[in-house]
Amino acid sequence: MAVAHNFKRAGGGAGAGEAAAVSARTILLLALPALGVLAANPLYLLLDTAVVGRLGTFELAALAAGTAIQSTVTTQLTFLSYGTTARASRLFGAGRRGDAVAEGVQATWVALGVGALLAAVVWAFAQPIALWLTGDAATSAEAARWMRVAAFAIPLTLVIMAGNGWMRGVQNTRLPLRLTLAGLVPGALLLPVLVGRLGLVGSAVANVIGMGITATLFAAALVREHAGSWRGWAPDWAVIRSQLVLGRDLILRSLSFQVSLLAAAAVAGRFGAAALAAHQILLQLWNFLTLVLDSLAIAAQTLTGAALGTGEIERAKSVGRAVVRYSVAFSVVLAVVFALLGRPIQSLFTRDGEVFDALAVPWWLMITMIVTGSVVFALDGVLLGAGDAAFLRNLTIGAALGGFLPLTLLSVQFGWGLAGIWCGQLAMVCIRLIGVTARFRSMRWARTGQG
Repeated sequence: MAVAHNFKRAGGGAGAGEAAAVSARTILLLALPALGVLAANPLYLLLDTAVVGRLGTFELAALAAGTAIQSTVTTQLTFLSYGTTARASRLFGAGRRGDAVAEGVQATWVALGVGALLAAVVWAFAQPIALWLTGDAATSAEAARWMRVAAFAIPLTLVIMAGNGWMRGVQNTRLPLRLTLAGLVPGALLLPVLVGRLGLVGSAVANVIGMGITATLFAAALVREHAGSWRGWAPDWAVIRSQLVLGRDLILRSLSFQVSLLAAAAVAGRFGAAALAAHQILLQLWNFLTLVLDSLAIAAQTLTGAALGTGEIERAKSVGRAVVRYSVAFSVVLAVVFALLGRPIQSLFTRDGEVFDALAVPWWLMITMIVTGSVVFALDGVLLGAGDAAFLRNLTIGAALGGFLPLTLLSVQFGWGLAGIWCGQLAMVCIRLIGVTARFRSMRWARTGQG
């Protein structure tokens, strides 16, 4: 609870000015462990890919298809983390820690119910889904075997998301990191052993074991923290309904990102193999950079929700300003690194001269996105903490339709290549930048109390 103590001491109940300032230490104590949690799964997937890759191209292709479905299913339900944080942090800020933890109970019910349904769907339709994705009967059959085992990890993953959500809400980001590593490390150690004995299915078994350990630990933490009566463990349909409404907006927002990324990849493929390879490099680097910047957004979300829960609007505004400053400063350092070390970084992924040529212009567009995106991510965190999901949904869909899509289609029409696609990505970020900045300044997001 050291973070909460520092935060309250920084605000001190004052209205504005220096008393409402939020220290870098307060933000970093929340952001750094959150970054560890965000990075854990991508790192595990890299290990999984490396281990399965030793089996052969056939198994690797099947794994790619299976993990694509698994990732798509779970990514669309990140509201269990972000939505729960938004609601729990307000209650925590209002001094209602027990109610904040109770949000985790209801989010866990949602995770179990929705997760079980999705797992059943994936189990039942694994073969046709994999066949649609791969277009090859043999590869789809192997992918379906992986998917049917990995389906058991879907509700476990959602329980972990809910656990991260309520723990962030009560300003505890260190314990989620420890719980995540407690499952990820054994899973990683078992991965080569199980793949060696069971083939591709061993990858799915290791995934289920790792997720099972972490989900069990999150559930145990919830039992330990929930101070209410046993009646408080029952599903509260009013709370669940509110969580699902918030989740609907966040799902639509996330879906617009997914559609944009798929469209970008499809268009990049039209410009040849070198352009598609360059696009993949840029996309993976951008995904990594968004993880880094998103950790600061999580801190902004947690602290904003707590401030609004106490009714201190100026403190919430101070959180936004502070996180923007730190995020921009960090992004400038990252941008300088990518500007000065562009060719060495690119060389980690390719030696092809055509790919280097294709990266020339889009590389600088991505560097511009690092700096502009830093403000977007920071203020996204503030608005998510304020529960302003409907605005973020509309803004993201509008940015995709009004910025990304037109420029991407024009790049096909006029042969602008990869530069045109990444101009569309930059346009989407810039539209979001204008929108979140105007929204933050308007203070229309600053609704105090529980919601």
